[in-house]
Amino acid sequence: MATTRIIEVFSAGCSVCDDTVALINRIACSSCEVLILDMHKSETVEKARRYGIRSVPAVVVDGKLSDCCAGRGPDEQTLRTLGVGRPL
Repeated sequence: MATTRIIEVFSAGCSVCDDTVALINRIACSSCEVLILDMHKSETVEKARRYGIRSVPAVVVDGKLSDCCAGRGPDEQTLRTLGVGRPL
């Protein structure tokens, strides 16, 4: 049984990312290990891709992308529905 909860915060350093880092740090407990990962680093970008992260900030808890962070980011079908790629 694990004794530590690993919380990974994927951040690009923007104000929204900083707010998320502050939130996680505020609510984390003594059993939480908080890791802030910089999306400006190529190894972090690769890790984010493996988790399926499409926008930041994003939070992964014990290897699972939080539901609040999943499914965001540009979606081709939605953009095409709005007319992207179609002449006026």
